[in-house]
Amino acid sequence: MQRSMERTILHVDMNNFYASVECMNAPELKKYPVAVCGDVEERHGIVLAKNYKAKAFGVSTGEAIWQAKQKCKDLVIVPPHYDQYMKYSLLAKEIYGRYTDLVEPFGMDECWLDVTGSIRALGSGEHMAEEIRRTVTKELGLTVSIGVSFNKIFAKLGSDMKKPDAITVIPKETFREQIWHLPASDMLGVGRATEKKLSSIGIRTIGDLARWPLEYCQNKFGKCGVDIWRFANGLDTSAVVTRDTEALDKSCGHGITTLQDLEDDAEVWKVILELSQEIGHRLTVYHKKASGIAIAIRDNKLFNKQWQCGIPLATQSPSYIAKEAFSLFCRNYNWPAPIRSVTVRAINLVSLDTPSQLNLFVDAERLAKAEALDRCVEDLRSRYGKHIIRNACLLDNPKMPDYEHKVIMPTGIPV
Repeated sequence: MQRSMERTILHVDMNNFYASVECMNAPELKKYPVAVCGDVEERHGIVLAKNYKAKAFGVSTGEAIWQAKQKCKDLVIVPPHYDQYMKYSLLAKEIYGRYTDLVEPFGMDECWLDVTGSIRALGSGEHMAEEIRRTVTKELGLTVSIGVSFNKIFAKLGSDMKKPDAITVIPKETFREQIWHLPASDMLGVGRATEKKLSSIGIRTIGDLARWPLEYCQNKFGKCGVDIWRFANGLDTSAVVTRDTEALDKSCGHGITTLQDLEDDAEVWKVILELSQEIGHRLTVYHKKASGIAIAIRDNKLFNKQWQCGIPLATQSPSYIAKEAFSLFCRNYNWPAPIRSVTVRAINLVSLDTPSQLNLFVDAERLAKAEALDRCVEDLRSRYGKHIIRNACLLDNPKMPDYEHKVIMPTGIPV
């Protein structure tokens, strides 16, 4: 019997999403190894996604096209069609919405669903997962892998355990037997850098991490150590939040994987400026302003770094947010490698009518003028489209694809 306090969470992952959409729209591709690549004409273009035939040759996401071609000489390279990916992503979310209104996107091809409130009417979590799996295949022609568990972390882990077109259930009663033998890096929140540190002290599996004393994890890794220890022990309590709820209550973010690697501060500035414009738009829509800024980058070796800070005066001004984010970036990144993706987040959101304490080190009058100008720009973009007016520097090839790509990260989980 379902206990009243126990949740049922699904994590749905659309298998090889970009490549699957391309093969469905062009069925003749299905018999070939296929890779979706940015900058097909450029030597340094990278593999964004691949199908299982390409994976069998060792083709990896994130590697250069020339490297992938060395592994698979018959590899078919296709350019990305982001409008199609967004279309099918939205269609999939419509299917998920038939089972619950608590749907949290994690990128374009993954979602968490809290179906706890639907069990009495629609059946068990596993039953709903099976219906979703069949419906996505029937209506969209795509396959999904679904994890079913009592928290978000294990549901995500479950969707990764069997691919493609599969369902994995991780119950509260047996999760130790099912997942403690898996590598610690399989668990969300344990990236490459953390995995390396864990391995150096003899922690290699999820079970090793779970059995380590909590105080040791905290002393060694700080808050991140506490989080991953709790995750390993099945103690994740993070809620599944809709995009709107997340934007209203916590933070909002915008991120992009660039068409080419960013190689200097000037190129990063252009990307941050464009991302901040979208953030400013969302803050305006939700009548919020930001009291802090966070920025995350991924370099071309696929290592992640992130930083955050408060800002002197809460604001929804895109130009001010961009300047603060760029300053945060410059203070912390010393260019050990070119950058492949950038995400900016407005954090510590407050209502627009929340009073702000004056700061002697900030020209409040100048900020007010900037906000007034930004409101005029926002009005024009809302009426005539976002490209009706742009920053002049963005006309000079900012290495960004021309599409909307909102990235919402689960709060508190490193990326």
